[in-house]
Amino acid sequence: MKVKKFYFLLMLCLISIISGSNCYAGSFTSLDLINNAKEYDNKTVSYKGEVIGDVMIRGDHAWLHVYDGIIAIGIWAPKTMIDDIHYAGGYHKKGDMVEVSGVFHRSCLEHGGDLDIHASEIKKITSGSLVTQPISGKKVYIGTVSLILVLLFYALKKFTGASAKAIFPN
Repeated sequence: MKVKKFYFLLMLCLISIISGSNCYAGSFTSLDLINNAKEYDNKTVSYKGEVIGDVMIRGDHAWLHVYDGIIAIGIWAPKTMIDDIHYAGGYHKKGDMVEVSGVFHRSCLEHGGDLDIHASEIKKITSGSLVTQPISGKKVYIGTVSLILVLLFYALKKFTGASAKAIFPN
């Protein structure tokens, strides 16, 4: 009986190895996908990163770009999948972090030969947020001094008719 179970499990393992499942476990980086594009072409992959730029609605689908810290990859998804995405990263925003599962295309015929992922699932990992950029005191000081100098030179020229060469001789 134990021998039959062993052979059954061995056959099951061999069949799963030989069948060459086209779903890869784990998440890939953009470099993994780009450097091994032939291997992953038309395979289901998982890719994590920040939604950046603009989410572009195209009929019942949408384009979004997901940046993993190296390169952004275009994601083509049904519009209903992006309902939970509220922030796309930019200068004043940190984008939502997502994990995308879908079919990777190294040269998608549907989209003009571009590299993309056709999403079958998008999971939001963390929500994005607004980002405030602090104003540097040093930059404010330099800007104020520069403005005062420009106004001073303008007034000097306007009221005395002096040129910059008269003020700063060689």
